[in-house]
Amino acid sequence: MSSHAHASLALVPWPQHVEQGAGTFFLPASIPVQIAPELAGARDALALLLHPAGFDTPEFATAGVGGAPRMIFSYEADLHPEGYRLRVDPDGVAIAASADAGAFYALQTLRQLLPAGVFGPGAGEAERALPFVTIEDEPRFAWRGLHLDVGRHFMPVAFIKKYIDLLALHKMNTFHWHLTEDQGWRIEIMKYPKLTEIGAWRAQTVVGNPLFARGEPEYDGIPHGGFYTQEEVREVVAYAAARHVTVVPEIEFPGHAQAAIAAYPWLGNTREPLPVKEEWGINRNTIKPSEETLAFYRDVLTEVMALFPSTYIHIGGDEAPKDQWEESEFARSRMEELGLADGRALQSWLIGQMDEFLTAHGRRLVGWDEIVEGGLSPNATVMSWRGVKPGLRAARAGHDVIMAPTGWTYFDYYQGDPGSEPLAIGSYLPLRKVYAFDPAPASLEEATRARILGAQGQLWTEFMKTPEHVEYMAYPRAAALAEVVWTPQAQRDYADFQRRLGTHLERLHALGVNYRPPGEDGLGLAATLQNWLWQAGMGIYFWLQTR
Repeated sequence: MSSHAHASLALVPWPQHVEQGAGTFFLPASIPVQIAPELAGARDALALLLHPAGFDTPEFATAGVGGAPRMIFSYEADLHPEGYRLRVDPDGVAIAASADAGAFYALQTLRQLLPAGVFGPGAGEAERALPFVTIEDEPRFAWRGLHLDVGRHFMPVAFIKKYIDLLALHKMNTFHWHLTEDQGWRIEIMKYPKLTEIGAWRAQTVVGNPLFARGEPEYDGIPHGGFYTQEEVREVVAYAAARHVTVVPEIEFPGHAQAAIAAYPWLGNTREPLPVKEEWGINRNTIKPSEETLAFYRDVLTEVMALFPSTYIHIGGDEAPKDQWEESEFARSRMEELGLADGRALQSWLIGQMDEFLTAHGRRLVGWDEIVEGGLSPNATVMSWRGVKPGLRAARAGHDVIMAPTGWTYFDYYQGDPGSEPLAIGSYLPLRKVYAFDPAPASLEEATRARILGAQGQLWTEFMKTPEHVEYMAYPRAAALAEVVWTPQAQRDYADFQRRLGTHLERLHALGVNYRPPGEDGLGLAATLQNWLWQAGMGIYFWLQTR
């Protein structure tokens, strides 16, 4: 933490270097703005970020604007594409950047220098005081993400946009949109209309957490579903791009596919009709390893690539049981034909088919860390969820890696004692532990650290039926993760983060975010034992998967 930083500054994530001077600058509602031609996007960013806070549409110029106060955006080619320099002094505001993203993040910092009231409606003139400050900043990691599962519970487009706004506020640049699941297919595919006619809807949903249930499961009897039209997807992608957020879609393959099989039974190993799944957990119904199935997924990904310009396309690859393949005469003959020893080798071959297809179209496959089992193309990127060790092994084998380990980034875990928290899947992830995560410790060899692109938080929605519940589970933990992936490790300090978080929560309140209030994070004896059993069970599960 910079020794020059004044205690009143409450920036989240904390910048690389901060110096505060004595005095304040009153930002008028209308201020002359000079923008270098190379930073033309700053014009839209100003309207996007400052106009809602009560500022008039500014007067723009590309040459010098005389007098003071003024706001100047200057182009400096040597700065990081997402980095910036920001200075507030008696003359006004000066921002330097080498790309529109850097100017955008400078304005996000500028908003946070203003009182928290500017984030809400009807900000008054008293809210426009800026401290004199000089900030030099750039991100630690290239991949700074947050995931959202809309397969288990569908979330409306308006909330998806709000979710993206919050990512941008925290200088996170990747929205991982988990669009297909056993419990629901959420994206319109023109060539296969039954995916949304049938696959987007389930008849009912299991009640409670089946991991701790006794006896027969209970169901709510309430149909649930929904999907995003291609027009809505384009709208979300454009909305995110204006905020320098890349949307990475996930189409699950070859497991977590029961909703697709329900729509088209020939995709399944048994060809028997299946319902869209009404329960949670790992599902033995995987896809049939036929050329017909591969053609289906290539068709789906062709439409997905037309909607999402992201370099990365996520294909899942996790939790795909092999027993149906081992039992299927067709799958066994397919393995023999391809010279594959077992179901693991078959999954590796299937992933390789998707990798070749995406690579041929100029994209990069990203998948959960199971995709490395049996070998993988160096072009593929690994998302390490079963701890950090699979990610480190993948990085040392030459793969790019995104760290997403359960123990630090699964925001569907409890934040406090289960007795006083909304129902969650299990385990325990307090704010302090999220903040303590280091995706690429200095103790790692340099070549391995260079392969770690960054990290992201996961929001799996088995028990999150509403946007408000998603927000409660995401914040403030996502704010802590934002600092993990943006701020240099040496600049991070949890006690100071807690101090700044008080003001930051005022911003979230002004934005209408249903965050979890600060409170006791400790566990009682029973919850501590339950958490220990959960961690032990997950450890055994991971071990069995990787033997």
